[in-house]
Amino acid sequence: MTVADIATELLGPAKAADELARSLPTWWAAIGEPLVFTILGEPASKANSRKFVLLGKKGAQRPAVIKSEKARSYVRSAEPQIPKLPSLITGPVTVTLRIWYASERPDLDGSLILDAMQGRIYANDRQVRELHLFHGIDRANPRTGVIVQPLVAQQAPLF
Repeated sequence: MTVADIATELLGPAKAADELARSLPTWWAAIGEPLVFTILGEPASKANSRKFVLLGKKGAQRPAVIKSEKARSYVRSAEPQIPKLPSLITGPVTVTLRIWYASERPDLDGSLILDAMQGRIYANDRQVRELHLFHGIDRANPRTGVIVQPLVAQQAPLF
């Protein structure tokens, strides 16, 4: 059992995430130690969770595509469960998402989770340069296990 698991069990997901973030050494990103946490709930597929709307005043409306209410609701519930680092990671990262869905029906899609981590872990989800995505089923406890780690160069520049 990890420290994050124990904190979640004792404090609940939102408080555990905050406590874990405060307990992390500020140098964790520099040495490549992974940040590990869990988000409770089933994420919506961003690709399948779009809603067509018209924005603006009558006569000057323009079409737009926004996240569905299910997707927005998931992001609202996920954000308090994501640790807020004292200083955001600025370089490239690798992210591992182990998503346990309540059924086989949803598409495997971690993009809402990556969006929700913006401003809490890293500045922008464009920093995710390596993504590992796994699908599982847990009808009683849908959740996402998250591992974020700074991406360390594997080879010296060629030029």
